[in-house]
Amino acid sequence: MYPMSDLRPRFWETVPLKKMTPPEWEALCDGCGKCCLNKLEFEDTGELVFTCVACRLFDNDTCRCSDYPNRKRHVPECVILTPKTLAKSAYWMPATCAYKLLYYGEKLPDWHPLLTGDPDSTHTLGPSIRGRTVSELTVPEEDWEDYIFEEDV
Repeated sequence: MYPMSDLRPRFWETVPLKKMTPPEWEALCDGCGKCCLNKLEFEDTGELVFTCVACRLFDNDTCRCSDYPNRKRHVPECVILTPKTLAKSAYWMPATCAYKLLYYGEKLPDWHPLLTGDPDSTHTLGPSIRGRTVSELTVPEEDWEDYIFEEDV
């Protein structure tokens, strides 16, 4: 995490995603944890659903990756989100994700920490999954369908 002092005022409204500094890019993440959930795509319909089965590195208490700097080494399939990879990744990202919203020219939700100034606002006001997941280390992949989130994620 970078200090908020490293960020330009309301940068998300004026700076294109490709021109953001690393601290600005990282600050867009609201910390909901949804991108760390395993997803299922049904071949017959193309429907994408989120499960409550989280990546093995996901910390259910903090709602963050337990080894963010080295995540790709431990989880080779982990997507490192960048302005270049965003176009290919947006379809599977949660509807409330700031990266996805800004990519499609939409505004940040009112509960986003950049707007509230409160790093916990995602957990108190927004769509956090903190405390609502199980580790993929404890659920066999063939059982993930039993763990689909029923509400929109």
